[in-house]
This record gives sequence, structure tokens and C-alpha cells, in this order.
Amino acid sequence: MSIMNEKRGANGTGGTHDLLTPTDNLTNALLTDMYQITMAYAYFRSKRHTTNAVFDLFFRKNPFDGEYTIFAGLTEVMAFLNTYKFTDQHIAFLREQIPTAGDDFFEYLSTLDCSQVKVYAFKEGSVVFPRQPLLRIEGPIGICQLLETTLLCIINYASLVATNAARMRLAVGPAKTLLEFGLRRSQGPNGGVSATRYAYVGGFDGTSNALAGMMFGMKVGGTHAHSYVQSFSVLEDLPSREIEVPGTSDDQQYVDIVA
Repeated sequence: MSIMNEKRGANGTGGTHDLLTPTDNLTNALLTDMYQITMAYAYFRSKRHTTNAVFDLFFRKNPFDGEYTIFAGLTEVMAFLNTYKFTDQHIAFLREQIPTAGDDFFEYLSTLDCSQVKVYAFKEGSVVFPRQPLLRIEGPIGICQLLETTLLCIINYASLVATNAARMRLAVGPAKTLLEFGLRRSQGPNGGVSATRYAYVGGFDGTSNALAGMMFGMKVGGTHAHSYVQSFSVLEDLPSREIEVPGTSDDQQYVDIVA
């Protein structure tokens, strides 16, 4: 079962963002916990790094004391896997952190990609429940271990936002228009764009976030700020009190509309 609009998918239509690449350059191979890299080193030294392994990504409890979760973030996961690569700069940094690792390990890291990794997953936007494997990653244990933290980072936040959006959509019903206005209170620029994207997956119609609207082909809109209202003192400050009525050639006193 999928809650999101089948026609628009996870990212709207006509957006400028290439879905085969991550949303921003922070989503890269080094976006992981350092202990994942030291575990990969341990696998490598014990010659177990090519052993086939299966990792299941699941959760134990629905958010917001709810009865369901909306699975989101799969598109970003696939973009991350598609572009997975340790850069020369990453390798240089890691050499400083574990100087005793040896050149052969860093050569191994520099050649890693996800070409041997298989991904099994629910469709993005699906209704899911605790302890169901949202993602199953299968492949050499060395690379699969290195993916763990990043996949959790992507999926956990995306699914949290999408679930909250879906709860709002179900509360107001299908006929109401829901716009997301969270950018000014978001967890930084990256969190703002991600929250907009996954609110859309969860059932919102659009956003005030102009950048996300361009990237993902979403409807953009909004109201106005208090500062705009406060810039006028009295009605006489306005050059005109009439507005054009959409769909007609008539003008109407806007005070009459809002009264």
C-alpha cells in the first residue's frame, strides 16, 4: 500500500534535480561513523571483507505513538549507492586517522563501489510496520558495513517527516490543500530541503520552499509575513483597495472578501 500520489512519485514532476545523484555533496562515502571504517579495516585484515552478508534495516516502534510509518528516502539511498566513492581527499584524511592501517587497505577503500551490492526494498511511500525490513542490503560485508550509518541517516529522517505529513493529510482529508512552510525552522539548509521533499511524499500538495520546488518539481506558494502587514498603518496607505477576481474581468473590494 502506498500513500503518495503515483503520478508524481517521490519527487514531483519536471524538477531540475538528477535523481541518480544525491541531493547535496554531503551525502558521500565519508558520511559515516568512524567505527564503521575501523570495522571494515578489521574485516580486511582478517580477509573477511569479501564474505557475503545481508543487512536488514528496520525499526522497532512507530513514531508519534502511531499505528503505522511511511517509508521514505529510497530515491536518495539509490542515488548515494550510485555515486559511492571515496575521494583522494577522503583517503588522505583517513590515513591521518589510522596511520598504521597500511597502503593496501587504503587502496581497497579507493576502489570500492556498490556494483556488487543488491538492494531489496519497499516502494517509497509504502505504509510499513515495526520489524519489517524496509531495506535489505546484500553483498560483500566490507562495503555493506560501510553503508550502514548513511542508510540509517537517510531513511530514518525521511520516514519520520513523511509519516508526520501523512498523519496531517489523513486528519484533514483528501480535499484540503496542504502546503509545507517549515524552512525557517528546519535543521539547517539540508534538513529544510529534505523535510520539504518528504512532506510531499507523505501527502502534502506543495511548499513555500522555492529551491525544493525547483529541484523536485513541486507546487510552490504561500501567504505573506507579518513584516509586510506591519509596513502599512491604515487602509489609506494603499493606492487601491480592489483586487482582480480570478477567472473574471471584475475587480472587488478585498476588504469585503475577508470581512
